Amino acid sequence: MFRAAVRLSVSGVRSLTRTQPRCQALLASRCYSHGKQETDEEFDARWVTYFNKPDIDAWELRKGMNTLIGYDLVPEPKILEAALRACRRLDDLASAIRILEAVKHKAGPHKEIYPYVIQELRPILDELGISTPEELGIDKLYQMLDIPSTQNPCT
Repeated sequence: MFRAAVRLSVSGVRSLTRTQPRCQALLASRCYSHGKQETDEEFDARWVTYFNKPDIDAWELRKGMNTLIGYDLVPEPKILEAALRACRRLDDLASAIRILEAVKHKAGPHKEIYPYVIQELRPILDELGISTPEELGIDKLYQMLDIPSTQNPCT
């Protein structure tokens, strides 16, 4: 019995010490996405539909906005209109103002984008009774507190 165990252990050590040939041909393969590309119109329609859900709750609103802001784009005014209307349905003014702050922050150095978005949203903002961060003086508050521009969404 002992002899059988030694024989098995020696053969096991030999199999570990054997070297496998290092020259193995690599298969050239490419992984292409065969999925359908979403157009801009489909993207916008998907998000408008998401925010227009009648039973959307506050968590879904925040989740949707976090996902949307995570993309490398500034959301279209029609998407923002749907999100602001969802804020009104939820009676959540803070989220509506935060959405506008996020849009200003996403516009970044492109100073012409945020005024355009506000211009397009002005009728909806007036209808819903939502003030912009600038109208509320939030941008001046950040300046008074001397918050660095990297943390200030209103710059």
